[in-house]
Amino acid sequence: MLLRLRKSLMQAAWMAWEKGFDWISRFRSSHTTHFGICKVMIKKHRGESIVCADSTIIDKGDWVGELHLNNEVILTLIKSEGPDRAALMTARSIRKSMQQISEAFAIQPEYSEVKALVGITLLHRGLTHGLGFEQQPLKANMFQRITTAYLRLLLSTMHPEGKKRIARKTEQLIPMILIHTRNSLKNRFRTVKSLPVREELRLAK
Repeated sequence: MLLRLRKSLMQAAWMAWEKGFDWISRFRSSHTTHFGICKVMIKKHRGESIVCADSTIIDKGDWVGELHLNNEVILTLIKSEGPDRAALMTARSIRKSMQQISEAFAIQPEYSEVKALVGITLLHRGLTHGLGFEQQPLKANMFQRITTAYLRLLLSTMHPEGKKRIARKTEQLIPMILIHTRNSLKNRFRTVKSLPVREELRLAK
């Protein structure tokens, strides 16, 4: 009982901290849009150049859409449905959000100069399966070490098993950059949208 209370307090504190950080982050982006369980913040790329699989080059100063998940919604799902079913429901919600994001890139003026959709996650083996993201490892530097520690702490706070989950999966829990260029986003979700549901599920396996 005490451990459960402690876990709940940690989760509440983390969500409060995220809301504060989210409020501050708005001043660092030119535009923020919510797409279901996802949020996209339009920002200028501040790191080293990224060379994508389709030859798109994201240079410092280029506009990108920074992809974030709504952790509060995910935490609610974990508490009500359990971690396994919550992961499945989250993956389905992300797929719906990605379709909306693809349409926004195509028609909304705010996204006309955005070169790519990018995000960083530890869960690139699960939640993003079938979504067509290009994956690139973070370069080994201080930012990579801070990001790894931050995301592992987030996962241990969110997941019912906490640090046990991290201990079992340490080697797999390496942050990756997820990338969809304008072309790959359009091609991926234009194709998926035109397929029957059964065919879409077959391709995702």
